[in-house]
Amino acid sequence: MMAPARAWLMHDLDATDRAILGALLEDARYSQREIAKRVGVAQGTVTNRLRRMEDAGIIVGHQVRLDAERLGWEMTVIAGLRIAKGNMMEVQRAIAKDPRVFAVYDVTGDYDSMVLARVKNRADLDDLTKTVLTSDHVTRSYTHVVLNTVKEEGVALPPFDPEDLDQA
Repeated sequence: MMAPARAWLMHDLDATDRAILGALLEDARYSQREIAKRVGVAQGTVTNRLRRMEDAGIIVGHQVRLDAERLGWEMTVIAGLRIAKGNMMEVQRAIAKDPRVFAVYDVTGDYDSMVLARVKNRADLDDLTKTVLTSDHVTRSYTHVVLNTVKEEGVALPPFDPEDLDQA
């Protein structure tokens, strides 16, 4: 029986891994040949490293980024929820099933959970608020409408810190 793979940490990525990931973050449609050319390594190196990073769970999928507003999602909302003790996971799983919800977080501070969602219009926001954000065991919700999105991106590579290598 094989031992489970150990979890990778940021210091496990060398400069080549980071360059490959950087190229993919720039444009995930780059072919492996194009990535190899940009990074300055053989295509086989790119293939092997991508496979290794996928197996390690660093690369968890390949997605298309969509323009929410052009697809009809005119409003983004952020809701802070207070949830009755002992019901957090049940409530979060139920809320996460709604297709308008794109993120659910456990948080510290005044709220128990933060929910990010997109709605089509005010009527859709009203429906989300009355059917999802005030579901059973939600004791209080605070909903904020996003007026302007200054920056919204996926996960980026943390800046390289040579001290990470010292902690390996």
